Amino acid sequence: MTLNIGLKVKAPSRECTDAHCPFHGKLSVRGKLFDGKVTSNKAKQTITLQKESPIYYLKFKRYARSKNTIHAHVPECIDVQTGDHVLTAECRPISKSVSYVVVEVKA
Repeated sequence: MTLNIGLKVKAPSRECTDAHCPFHGKLSVRGKLFDGKVTSNKAKQTITLQKESPIYYLKFKRYARSKNTIHAHVPECIDVQTGDHVLTAECRPISKSVSYVVVEVKA
């Protein structure tokens, strides 16, 4: 049984028993959405993703690149590899540095 998480995303086809899965567990999502590129998936059920966004400096009348790095939990029902573009949603803190969960892998 797949739960409706309140976002217009494609639900995963596999079932899982992960308690921290927004689709099959009891984890609720709220707040910000991050769309970024996976830079590392070495940790167990955790990825590191990087989001690039331009910042405008009024003094120099130029744009500069800014990078934000966040850690996100990966449920068992979603397969993520390094280099994938993923959509993550904010959730309650799962650990000291993980407050986001992967919701969808974009092609």
